[in-house]
Amino acid sequence: MNAKRVATLLLTMLCLTSTLQAQAQANYPDKPVILIVPFPPGQATDMIARMIAEKLTIVWGHQVIVENKTGVPGMVAGSTAAPDGYTMTMGTSGVLAVNPAVFAKLPYDVTKDFIYVGGLAITPMIVVVSAEFPYNTVQELIAAAKKEPGKFNVGYGGVNNTQHLTGELFKATTGVNMVGINYKGSASAVTDLLGGQISILVDSMAVALPHIRAGKLKPLAITTLERVPQLPNLPTVAESGYPGFEGVGWQGLVLPKGTPSAIVQKISADVSKILADPVMQKNIIDKGMVPDPRGSGPWSEFAFAEMKKWKAAALQANIKATE
Repeated sequence: MNAKRVATLLLTMLCLTSTLQAQAQANYPDKPVILIVPFPPGQATDMIARMIAEKLTIVWGHQVIVENKTGVPGMVAGSTAAPDGYTMTMGTSGVLAVNPAVFAKLPYDVTKDFIYVGGLAITPMIVVVSAEFPYNTVQELIAAAKKEPGKFNVGYGGVNNTQHLTGELFKATTGVNMVGINYKGSASAVTDLLGGQISILVDSMAVALPHIRAGKLKPLAITTLERVPQLPNLPTVAESGYPGFEGVGWQGLVLPKGTPSAIVQKISADVSKILADPVMQKNIIDKGMVPDPRGSGPWSEFAFAEMKKWKAAALQANIKATE
């Protein structure tokens, strides 16, 4: 076979391959899709994943199967999957922004291994105190804390997580000297706040909301940039004298690097339509979160800005994870 025939054959095969790839993208999805959740069943991210998976299954006509692979194994599985759109991963503030900020090394690279498809939900953090606490606003709390440095202690519903870094960012931004106390989880932190062992708690709004509604806890501020529908009269930290302050958890979808842009855009567009549904919005709000319909471009910018912010916050507070 001469060189001309070889070149012609190669060109034909290339065209055929390109045509088949284009057809595959146009027909996406034509089989079940896996959605990896790097958290255990029943956790907030898992609940959002299952809500989205159910709706995408209806839209696509093919099952979206949720697989829980907790922690680093889930992120590694998501990053090393075939870049064909048939394996999606729930990306969160914890695994994409906080982990790189506090761990010296990770087996996945948040800047190189993933394509950022779009947002799903925001998990607001909240500054809350016991109902008997004598201060009713962030301004009053900060004024008292500055008069008596070290008097107040603030609990975080976890360690090396979004709650922890939000609490430290709050201290650094307001310039107060308060002792931070890490708990293994939110339940024990709330118990100690109710029992008077700690003065203040920074945790997710979803955790504190039932106790607020029961009159046992008093919210001072929400950590989102804008007020939230669950507590519309509660001011933000930003509007309490600290413009631009934001400390939130978040969930969205990521795909392996190399996934065709047509598939990325289709998933992003379909998810945005699902999030525009008032019923879906209500379901997310009822779970103590806020819908986040940002598409690939805006959500990518947000996620990368969050990575920088939490890295700086962890460095300033000297927060380092060892395991």
